[in-house]
Amino acid sequence: MRKTKTITLDDLKQGSDAVLKQVYEDNRDKFINFAKRYNISDDDILDVYQDAYIVFYDNVMNGRIQNFTSTISTYVISIGKYIILDKLKKANRTVNPDFDISLVRPKEELIDHLDIDTEELTKEQQLLYQHFNTLGKKCKELLDLFYYRGFTIGDILELKIYNSENVIKSTKSRCLKTLKERIEERILNT
Repeated sequence: MRKTKTITLDDLKQGSDAVLKQVYEDNRDKFINFAKRYNISDDDILDVYQDAYIVFYDNVMNGRIQNFTSTISTYVISIGKYIILDKLKKANRTVNPDFDISLVRPKEELIDHLDIDTEELTKEQQLLYQHFNTLGKKCKELLDLFYYRGFTIGDILELKIYNSENVIKSTKSRCLKTLKERIEERILNT
């Protein structure tokens, strides 16, 4: 197996055909393997990958991505996931709501055991970690996209999970308020 150069955001912004081709080829099989779990045709999987790659490319070239908070693979697969979910929604099909995109990793990045040493976290970080996991799926997903993955409100709107920027903003605000209230309640009770 050949070792490919790690591609940076600056490499992508240069617009080199070789770099863009490498990103496309490096992520194609990973995406196809991921998308097969949704029981859609091979042609649809390839169409979705093309669409996801185009969104990724546009986000890079238009400056919507300021830095990567995940791997390029995870970012492209995440975009593709929302395109697939939108297609399934339009076709009145459903998927397992417990599926977690963050579990998709290249084989060489699989982790056998995740050991979080909470003693190294500050009290505030421990509370955030603890109470973030008590939020609903939609809240966790939205806050993850916005704060962890660095998506803008516009990027999230493009994923077609929400109908408008105002809905995204109000949902994000409500989710943050809930999270803050849970943390403050915990602080007051200790």
